[in-house]
Formats: sequence, C-alpha cells, structure tokens
Amino acid sequence: MSAQAAVPLQPQAPAELVSYLEGLAEPHIVFDRRYRIVAANAAYRRQYSPEASVLGHTCYGVSHRFAVPCDQAGESCPLARSRESGQRERVLHLHHTPQGEAYIDIELTPLADAGGEPALYVERMSPLRATQGAAATEGLIGRSPAFREMLEQIARVAPSEASVLLLGESGTGKELVARALHEASARAAQALVVVDCASLPETLFEAEVFGHERGAFTGATAMRTGLAETANGGTLFLDEVGDIPLPMQVKLLRLLESGTFRRVGSSELRRTDVRVVAATHRDLGAMVADGRFREDLYYRLATFPIRLPPLRERDGDLALLATALLARVAPRRRLTLAPAALAQLSGQRFPGNVRELRNVLERAALFCDGEVIETAHVERALAAGLPVAPGRPALAAPARSLREISRQALRERLAAHGGRRAELARELGISERTLYRRLRELGEHEGGAR
Repeated sequence: MSAQAAVPLQPQAPAELVSYLEGLAEPHIVFDRRYRIVAANAAYRRQYSPEASVLGHTCYGVSHRFAVPCDQAGESCPLARSRESGQRERVLHLHHTPQGEAYIDIELTPLADAGGEPALYVERMSPLRATQGAAATEGLIGRSPAFREMLEQIARVAPSEASVLLLGESGTGKELVARALHEASARAAQALVVVDCASLPETLFEAEVFGHERGAFTGATAMRTGLAETANGGTLFLDEVGDIPLPMQVKLLRLLESGTFRRVGSSELRRTDVRVVAATHRDLGAMVADGRFREDLYYRLATFPIRLPPLRERDGDLALLATALLARVAPRRRLTLAPAALAQLSGQRFPGNVRELRNVLERAALFCDGEVIETAHVERALAAGLPVAPGRPALAAPARSLREISRQALRERLAAHGGRRAELARELGISERTLYRRLRELGEHEGGAR
C-alpha cells in the first residue's frame, strides 16, 4: 500500500447542508459516526475557532479536549444518547472556548442516509448566559454534579414561557438563577423586574406591584406605574413569594392567569405581558396545607420547579467560588487563598450558603495585608461573624468549634495590640464593655482572670 493510500480521506458534508448552516445565526457543526467534524458554520468559527480549522478533528477533542468520546470521560454524550433513542437529543456541556470554559446547551439532530441509518449528526450550540464553569467576576459558577443538574433544568425551561419556582435555602443565589433564566429567554432584551415580597407590607404590596392612581390613598400625589406593568415584555421576579399576604395572592393569581390587573384607585382593567419567576426558601407545600398560601396560586407558580442545591451539596465548587468571590469583594487586589486556608473553609458547613461564604471572604480580605489569605485570616473572619449575645451556642465546625476559633482569634488580636483595649474594640467594631465581657469569658475559660 502506498503512503498516499494510507492517509485517511478528509470527511465531506453535502454542499447543500453546508450552505444552509452557513446562514444560521447560532453556531453549528456537523460530524460523522466516528465523531469527525465535517462542517462548521461561520457562527461557530467566529465564536469557537477563529484561528484554526476544526475540520477532521473529533468533536470531543475540540470541545472538551478529551482523548475519548464524552460518555467514556464521565460526560453525557448526545451522540450516544441519540444512537439509543434514534431521535434528537439535548445535553448541557462544559466547553472550552477562546474565552475560557463556558456552559453550552447542545441540541443534536441525526441525519439518516438512503438506508435509514444515521450517517451524520448536526449540533446546534447555544451558550447559557450568566453561567461559568470557572471562576468569573459575575454570574453563576460551579462544576459539581448538583450545580450542573440545576443548570440543565435552567437550559430546558428558559426558552419557554412556563412559570418557574426556585426553591432553596437563603444565600443559594436565587436572584442569579432568575437572571440566568431571563437572559436565556426570548425576553432577554426587555427588563427583569425584581419584587422583594418580604419587604413589602400588605398596605404597600398592591400599590407597588400594580401601581396606583393619583389620590388613591393618602400620600398618592401622582399616578405611579406598578412593577408588573414596568416588566411588560420581560420577566417579573417575585423574590420570597411565600411572604405575599393572603389577600394579595388572589390578585396575583389573576395577573398570572389572564395578564390583567387594576391599579389601586382605578376600575380600568389593564394588561401586561410578563413571564413570572418566583423564589422562596419556605416550604410552600406546608403553607398550603396550613391555609397560609393559596393552592391554586402554588400550582400556577410551580409549573417548573427548580431546586437550588445548598453549598454543602456542591462538592468541589467552594474553591471556584472562593476565587471568584475574592475578585468581587477586593477587585483592586490580587488575593489568593493559601491551601490550608481553603481547606479550613471547606470544613465549614456555611448554613448561609454562598452569601455567607462571601461575607467570610470579605472579612478575611480586610484582615489580610498581603496578597495571600492564610488560616489566621480565615479564623479571624469566622470569629468576627459569630453572634456576640452571651449564652447562644456556637455553630460547630468539623475539627474545631467556632467558639474555640473565636477565642484563639481574640488571643491573637489582644497580643498584637499589646493591651490597648480601646483600640482593639474600635477595630473589632464592638464596644469596650462588650470587649471586656469577652475577655472575662476568655479568662474564665482558661482558668485565670485577665
């Protein structure tokens, strides 16, 4: 066999198919049964491969830098799934791009040959905005299975008009998820309007959400457009929807079902076109059973519920989050975490989730004068976040209790200040009286007066 005959032929795609894909706005590639890319349209080349051709390379090698197909590397493979089902398949993948890693929503369509067997596969790629697989200065960040399961649900429901109910503990990032849903929808060019239901008393809720006419009540000196009308064409995000007063739930249900409402002080029926995303940390099912939340409103909101995983279930995400959060809380500094400090953070349960982690890192950054946050800085940051009320139990950490961390941090701070307790109290942000009480408790714990 000649050397020329030993070289495999470059795979080809039908010219008509290539011409069709070339005019599409979204990135598309075509590959054969052996995963070899045979065509890539202009949108794909601009976004993912501006410098070099991908023709002849495998899709898994280009997109993931894998040496084997995705399903052999622990990922979900749309081609493998399509072979099993015989139809179109969608998956969410973490792709390598010139800008770094990004989550991409992939839709794969098999193309049959004359014998009815799939011969080529077309992949459409849609980036899932506001999400990142690596540390970034904004958006949702993570790689854990629990996080990726949540993102897959976001990718599924975002393009639709279905109402979404976000369920999760405080601090899990419900507003960021709402923004991701909005930005991945057809309404992205319009407004995302946030209604903080927990902060609105019943007397103000109706006027804030639906608006009011001039003279509708004392102090209504001018007509005001409500948030539901402001969100027309976009997304209305009802944060902490479980706190909506019962009398207002009926009017909200009417808005969701018919898109109609009345301003306070008006009999005129008005219309607005909104997609509703709601969020709560409460058990709405229990509230329905207790009569504190309308059952019909619950089912109208929960067309597509998404559970946001707490930080303790997101294995491996803490390091990514910590890097990104440090860049957000101290943008002018190039702070890094020492390995021991990261290990210490990983040992905490963080009942306040990502919000609590951010607070701890912001305090640690303030305690750190250099560029590397050490365990001592983390200990002081954890201790500074403890409640100061006497008699309250400390939250337990796996290796050391937070009470002991607090004592150790106080010892270090006292030693550094050489006994200047007024200055120490000012730095800690507490009164001298509170500081003396803490020092007395420290002395009693260690068996001697201070």
